[in-house]
Amino acid sequence: MRTRNALLAAPLVPLALLTLSACGGGGDAKDGGDTAKAAAAQPVSVKVADSDAGPILVDQSGRTLYGFTKDKGRGEDGANSCDADCIAVWPALTSTSDVKAGKGTQPSLLRGTERGEGATQATYGEWPLYYYVGDSAPGDVNGQGLDGEWFVVAADGKLVKKTV
Repeated sequence: MRTRNALLAAPLVPLALLTLSACGGGGDAKDGGDTAKAAAAQPVSVKVADSDAGPILVDQSGRTLYGFTKDKGRGEDGANSCDADCIAVWPALTSTSDVKAGKGTQPSLLRGTERGEGATQATYGEWPLYYYVGDSAPGDVNGQGLDGEWFVVAADGKLVKKTV
C-alpha cells in the first residue's frame, strides 16, 4: 500500500514545487533570500525548439512557453489578463535582467513588461509568455489548447492552435 501511494504521489511533487516557486515561495533570512527571486536572477533566454506542435518558443532550459488568448495585444502595453489565481497555474516567464533572444527567434519581437518587485515578464510579439505547471520536463506541451485559451507560441509570434 505504501508503494502504491508513493507512486500516485510522485507525479505531484514537481507540480507542487513549481507551484510554490511560481507563487513566490521563498527562503528565509538565514538562506539569503527568496528562491523565486534567485531563479528570476539567472540568465533567461527564449529560443525555438521542435515539438509535436511544430517549432515553438521555449526558455533556456527547453521548457515550453505559452500565450494566453485574453492577453492578445498586451505584449506591447505592459498589461496582462492573468490574475493571481491564474499565475499559480500559469507562471509568467520573468527575469530581473533582460531576456535574451536565442536560436531561431526574432529579436525584434522579444520585449519585456514590468511585473513588480524589479521583475520583468518576457513578451514575444503581442503575447506575454507563461509556463504551465502541468509540464514537468523540457519538451512537454501539456498546456497546449487548454480551455481553448492557452497555446504555444511560434517563432513568428503567432499562437499555434494545432492540437497535439
